[in-house]
Amino acid sequence: MTDEQYIEKALKLAKKGKGYVSPNPLVGAVLVKNGRVIGEGYHKRFGGLHAEVEALKSATEEVKGATLYVTLEPCAHFGKQPPCVHSILEAGVQRVVIGTKDPNPLVNGKGIRFLKDHGINVTVGVKQKACQKLNEAYFKFITTRLPFTTVKIAQTLDAKIATLTGQSRWITSEAARKQVHILRHEHDAVLVGIETVLKDNPALTVRLLEGVNPKRFVLDSQLRIPLDCQLLSDSEVRKTIVVTLREASKEKIEQIQSRGAEVWQLPAGEDGKIALPELWKKMGEGEIASLLIEGGSQVFTSVIKEKLVDRVIIFVAPKLLGAGIDCLQDLGIRDLKQAVVLKDLECEKVGPDLMITGKIG
Repeated sequence: MTDEQYIEKALKLAKKGKGYVSPNPLVGAVLVKNGRVIGEGYHKRFGGLHAEVEALKSATEEVKGATLYVTLEPCAHFGKQPPCVHSILEAGVQRVVIGTKDPNPLVNGKGIRFLKDHGINVTVGVKQKACQKLNEAYFKFITTRLPFTTVKIAQTLDAKIATLTGQSRWITSEAARKQVHILRHEHDAVLVGIETVLKDNPALTVRLLEGVNPKRFVLDSQLRIPLDCQLLSDSEVRKTIVVTLREASKEKIEQIQSRGAEVWQLPAGEDGKIALPELWKKMGEGEIASLLIEGGSQVFTSVIKEKLVDRVIIFVAPKLLGAGIDCLQDLGIRDLKQAVVLKDLECEKVGPDLMITGKIG
């Protein structure tokens, strides 16, 4: 097998950590000696052993002289775990093949330099783009302290997210909805506007597969959230965070908090609504590295206008409504040159629907 094939194997291992390791990165490692895999591992949970150490511990024979393939640069600092480079050196690894550098200021080349300085042969940049894509949320968070933000839209072919009467269940298929539950599991938090709560009373949990329930944010400037809604009455209520303005009703805040949910009070922006950049900053301070926005059209529009979105995922059902609620409202664009352009487009079929993914910026 080639270096690329071993890194590909490490990438598959790394993906097993999705939903469990944030705000740490996803990392996979494969240990090879004399053309045979003698160990492998991945970062399984936040605070747990790193992938490199997992691979070394799983070795079926002496490691001395082996090659370690790892998707991300090994750490050289003390955190919740000791530096991986020390374990690699002590084990007698002869060569390390790295998918991509770690932009974390605590690492950022230090791990590579340590290994080289101690006589270990190091190769960097094997399947680099794939390794970087795997950790795009981590890369964004660790360099900006802001969450990597995905807007998820479920719509008809003519870009409607509901009928004129507000009916939206279900525009897309169960297969598409399962993909959404996978996205919830993979993100640290989900966010909706108060209109979505009032119309749909969503749970925003992971139910169609086994996974981790994300934190649940509601934008609610006037604290209109019903005290008996699912977000304030289910078993995951302590993961609910209602975001409102500083002038909000103290009585309603106390009622929400008495149910176990949090309330974040933030300043208003120029439009009198919650200042979204301040919210994103506070999320980052709370170690929220990835955010999934699920509705509705006013929220989609606001976050795109504020340039807070990194990725858009649109589930398109083969249906036409004609009149209905548009997926986006006015973005203030009056010139085609100002259009928001998506890049790195991907399209796949999910049941009868299409899932289109693109990056912004």
